[in-house]
Amino acid sequence: MVDLLARPGLRYLYEAVRLGSVRSAADVLNINPSVISRQIARLELDLGIRLIERLPRGIRATEAGQVLAEQYRQWSVDQGDVISKLRDLSDLRTGHVDITLGEGFVSDLMSGPLNSFWERHPLLSMSFTLAGTNEVVRSVAEDHCHIGLVYNATPHPGIRTTAAIRQPVCLIARADHPLALQGLPVSLKEVEGLPVGLMVPGYGTRQIVAQAENQERIWLTPKLTTNSIHVLRQFVRTGLGVTLLPAFAIASDIMDGTLVALPVRNSILEGAEAKVITRTGRNLPPAAVNLLRYLTAQMLAFRTAEGG
Repeated sequence: MVDLLARPGLRYLYEAVRLGSVRSAADVLNINPSVISRQIARLELDLGIRLIERLPRGIRATEAGQVLAEQYRQWSVDQGDVISKLRDLSDLRTGHVDITLGEGFVSDLMSGPLNSFWERHPLLSMSFTLAGTNEVVRSVAEDHCHIGLVYNATPHPGIRTTAAIRQPVCLIARADHPLALQGLPVSLKEVEGLPVGLMVPGYGTRQIVAQAENQERIWLTPKLTTNSIHVLRQFVRTGLGVTLLPAFAIASDIMDGTLVALPVRNSILEGAEAKVITRTGRNLPPAAVNLLRYLTAQMLAFRTAEGG
C-alpha cells in the first residue's frame, strides 16, 4: 500500500480530484495536463478499476478514486508530521505550524502569547488563516492546518476538542452607553430595540445569536452585517450602535476602557464555548504540540473569568 501511495500518479489523482479538473491540477503542479492524464490512466490499468469520470467540464472521482485520494491525503500529512518529529529529535528546532482561526482570537493571540512563544522558539514559523466557524472545522478535518481556534463549533466526527472554555456572548457597547452606565446584565428584548451590528451567517457568534432569537421568539434586525470583527468594533467605538460578541474578542478595548461587555440573560448565549480543535487521530509534529499547550495555557479565550 505504501508503494502505491508513493507513486507520483496518486498525487496527480489527488490534485485532480481536489480541484475538479486535470487542467487545474496541471497548473498547480506546473506540468503538462497530458502527463497527469497518462499517469491516472496507468493507475487505472494497474488496479483494474476506474478512478475518475470525465465530465463536460472537469472530472469527478469514482468511489474508488475518492478512497485513493483520501488515503493519499492522510498519508502525505502523516509523512510531513514524521519528518517534523525526526528533525526535532535531531535538535533541528525548526518547524512550521498552520493555524486556522476565527478573527475574534487574533488580538488575544497577538497581544502577548505569540511573542512569548517565539522568544522560546525563535526558529519556528507559522501561518494564520482567518475563517468562519464552519470553515475552521472543515480546514482541520481535511488537514489543511494543524490547529483550529473556533467559537461555538458543533460536534464533528473527525474533530477532537483539545480545550474548551465557556465564553458567553455579551452585549458590547461604548463605556458611555446608557446600558453600560447601569452596569447590569441585559435581556435580548433590550437588545432588540437598539441599532445592532452582527456577523454574517457561518460565523459562530451569528449562529448562536440566531439560536437565542429562536428560543425567545425575538428577531433582531441588524443595522450592519459584516464578516469582520474589526468592522463591528469600529461600529461600536464610533457610537453607531452595539454588537454581540464574546468579551475576549475585544479584550484590548475593554482594557483601555473604551468598550464594555455586558452579560446577556440567555442560557444559549451564556453557554457558548471557545475551543481548540485538532483532527481526530492525527499525530501532530512537536512544534504544533508545543504551541497547542502554550496557547491553551496563555490565551485569555481559554481562561475562566475566575482564573483571570
